[in-house]
This record gives sequence, C-alpha cells and structure tokens, in this order.
Amino acid sequence: MNPKENPEEFYKKLKNQLADTSLWPALYLYKFIVPSDVSKIKQIEDIFNHSGAVITKKESRTGKYTSVSINVRMKNPDAVIEKYKEVSAIEGVISL
Repeated sequence: MNPKENPEEFYKKLKNQLADTSLWPALYLYKFIVPSDVSKIKQIEDIFNHSGAVITKKESRTGKYTSVSINVRMKNPDAVIEKYKEVSAIEGVISL
C-alpha cells in the first residue's frame, strides 16, 4: 500500500504492525531515498536532530540519489509514524 494513496489507512496498518512486532521503546531503522540535494538531506537530518540518532548516507553510483539510513530509539509506534509524516513533507523523498 502506498502512503500517498490512503495515508490514514497506511499509517493505521503500520502502527498495528509496529505494536505487534516490537517492545517499546525500541531501536527503529528509517530508510529514505533522497535526490542528492544537500538541502533536502539536511532537512531530514534536522528532523532527527537531538534524538540520539545514528545517520548514515550513501550516494548512488550515478550520484543522482542518496540513501539516508537513520537508527534511533523511539518511544512508541506513534513517535515512529510522526517522524515519517515530518519527512514525507520534504519533496522527492521516498520512504522505504
């Protein structure tokens, strides 16, 4: 299911899956594909700033895109979803 098509249903399903598969608080790994634009990557980093996140970036072979992985301890499924919603506001970002 694509979060762009029906975001309410997508996030509801994700919340249930997260609640069923993890004990909270828990480490959570976010993965995003971003056009290799320094300002967009910085926006993502700023969203996770001061959260103790470990952020790794890897540019694609052609340099057109950058993979951003963020490993961070989240307090509950709602907190995970809130970060996804914040990042989804950045144009061109694909959440994996």
